[in-house]
Amino acid sequence: MNQIQPSSKTLDLARQVLRIEGDAVLALIDRIDDNFLQALSLILNCHGRVIVSGIGKSGHIGRKIASTLASTGTPAYFVHPAEASHGDLGMITSDDVLIALSNSGESDELLNILPSIKRQGAKLIAMTGNPKSSLARDADAHLNAGVAQEACPLNLAPTASTTAALALGDALAVALLDARGFGADDFARSHPGGTLGRQLLTRIRDVMRTGDAVPTVLANASVTEATREISRGRIGMTVVITPERQILGIFTDGDLRRAIVGNRDLQGLTVSEVMSARPHRINPDKLTAEAVDMMDKYKINQIPVADDDGRLIGALNMHDLFQAKAI
Repeated sequence: MNQIQPSSKTLDLARQVLRIEGDAVLALIDRIDDNFLQALSLILNCHGRVIVSGIGKSGHIGRKIASTLASTGTPAYFVHPAEASHGDLGMITSDDVLIALSNSGESDELLNILPSIKRQGAKLIAMTGNPKSSLARDADAHLNAGVAQEACPLNLAPTASTTAALALGDALAVALLDARGFGADDFARSHPGGTLGRQLLTRIRDVMRTGDAVPTVLANASVTEATREISRGRIGMTVVITPERQILGIFTDGDLRRAIVGNRDLQGLTVSEVMSARPHRINPDKLTAEAVDMMDKYKINQIPVADDDGRLIGALNMHDLFQAKAI
């Protein structure tokens, strides 16, 4: 059986697809105008939900847009237009806004439910490739997602048109996010699962070491005692504190190596003479994502955790963050 081998012409075609789709998205920039603002206003002043609907490939894009809206502060869900005409219209109320996607703007399944939508008093945003289409004319706001050509060499398969619609939906969702003041904490609450949720929800106090698990020595401890404490704690450092647990510095494996390389008399040294004074520290109420950023910025692998008065209450190293799956 002969195997088909791709040619340089195939690669050229793939590159052309990306150019066409890229140009289609860039062409949308000039269409972010009063129509876009009208669509934003309809959704921002909506007292119900945003319902997204579309058939075929537009339906697939509609599902993604509904999901993006819901995860960025705009309650939304997808309704299949064929199912809508068989009972699912009951999900739509006068307080809702319907976003209808159709490249031609003439999809029968959508046009068939429009009279019911209008009678209920729900607002309609049409996203089509034809501003003169039936769907566009009946809409309260129209978003033009038209493209010059599809990326398919036959100019038939929905390719550039679906990419443009998806990008326009993302632009709408992000603009709504900004208008609502939707922040990282809000985003975390709708994404509690996986690494993203853990990074945005987990606080330092949830993963830090406490009590005897935090290696500490007083300032007058010998370097030998401090080295033993590093070994016991197994986080690559010991925190140097006062009797009141105020943080004076940290003594790390690196500080020990530098003392040895500098031919220091370790037997006669106290840890306060070789420690790193005024170390970076973090508050227990900070997010683990902030600890990751701090460690990356300052090229450190461990950090003391201090309360608002500078007293040591815990410690954290990179391994703890890996275990908590915050990285």
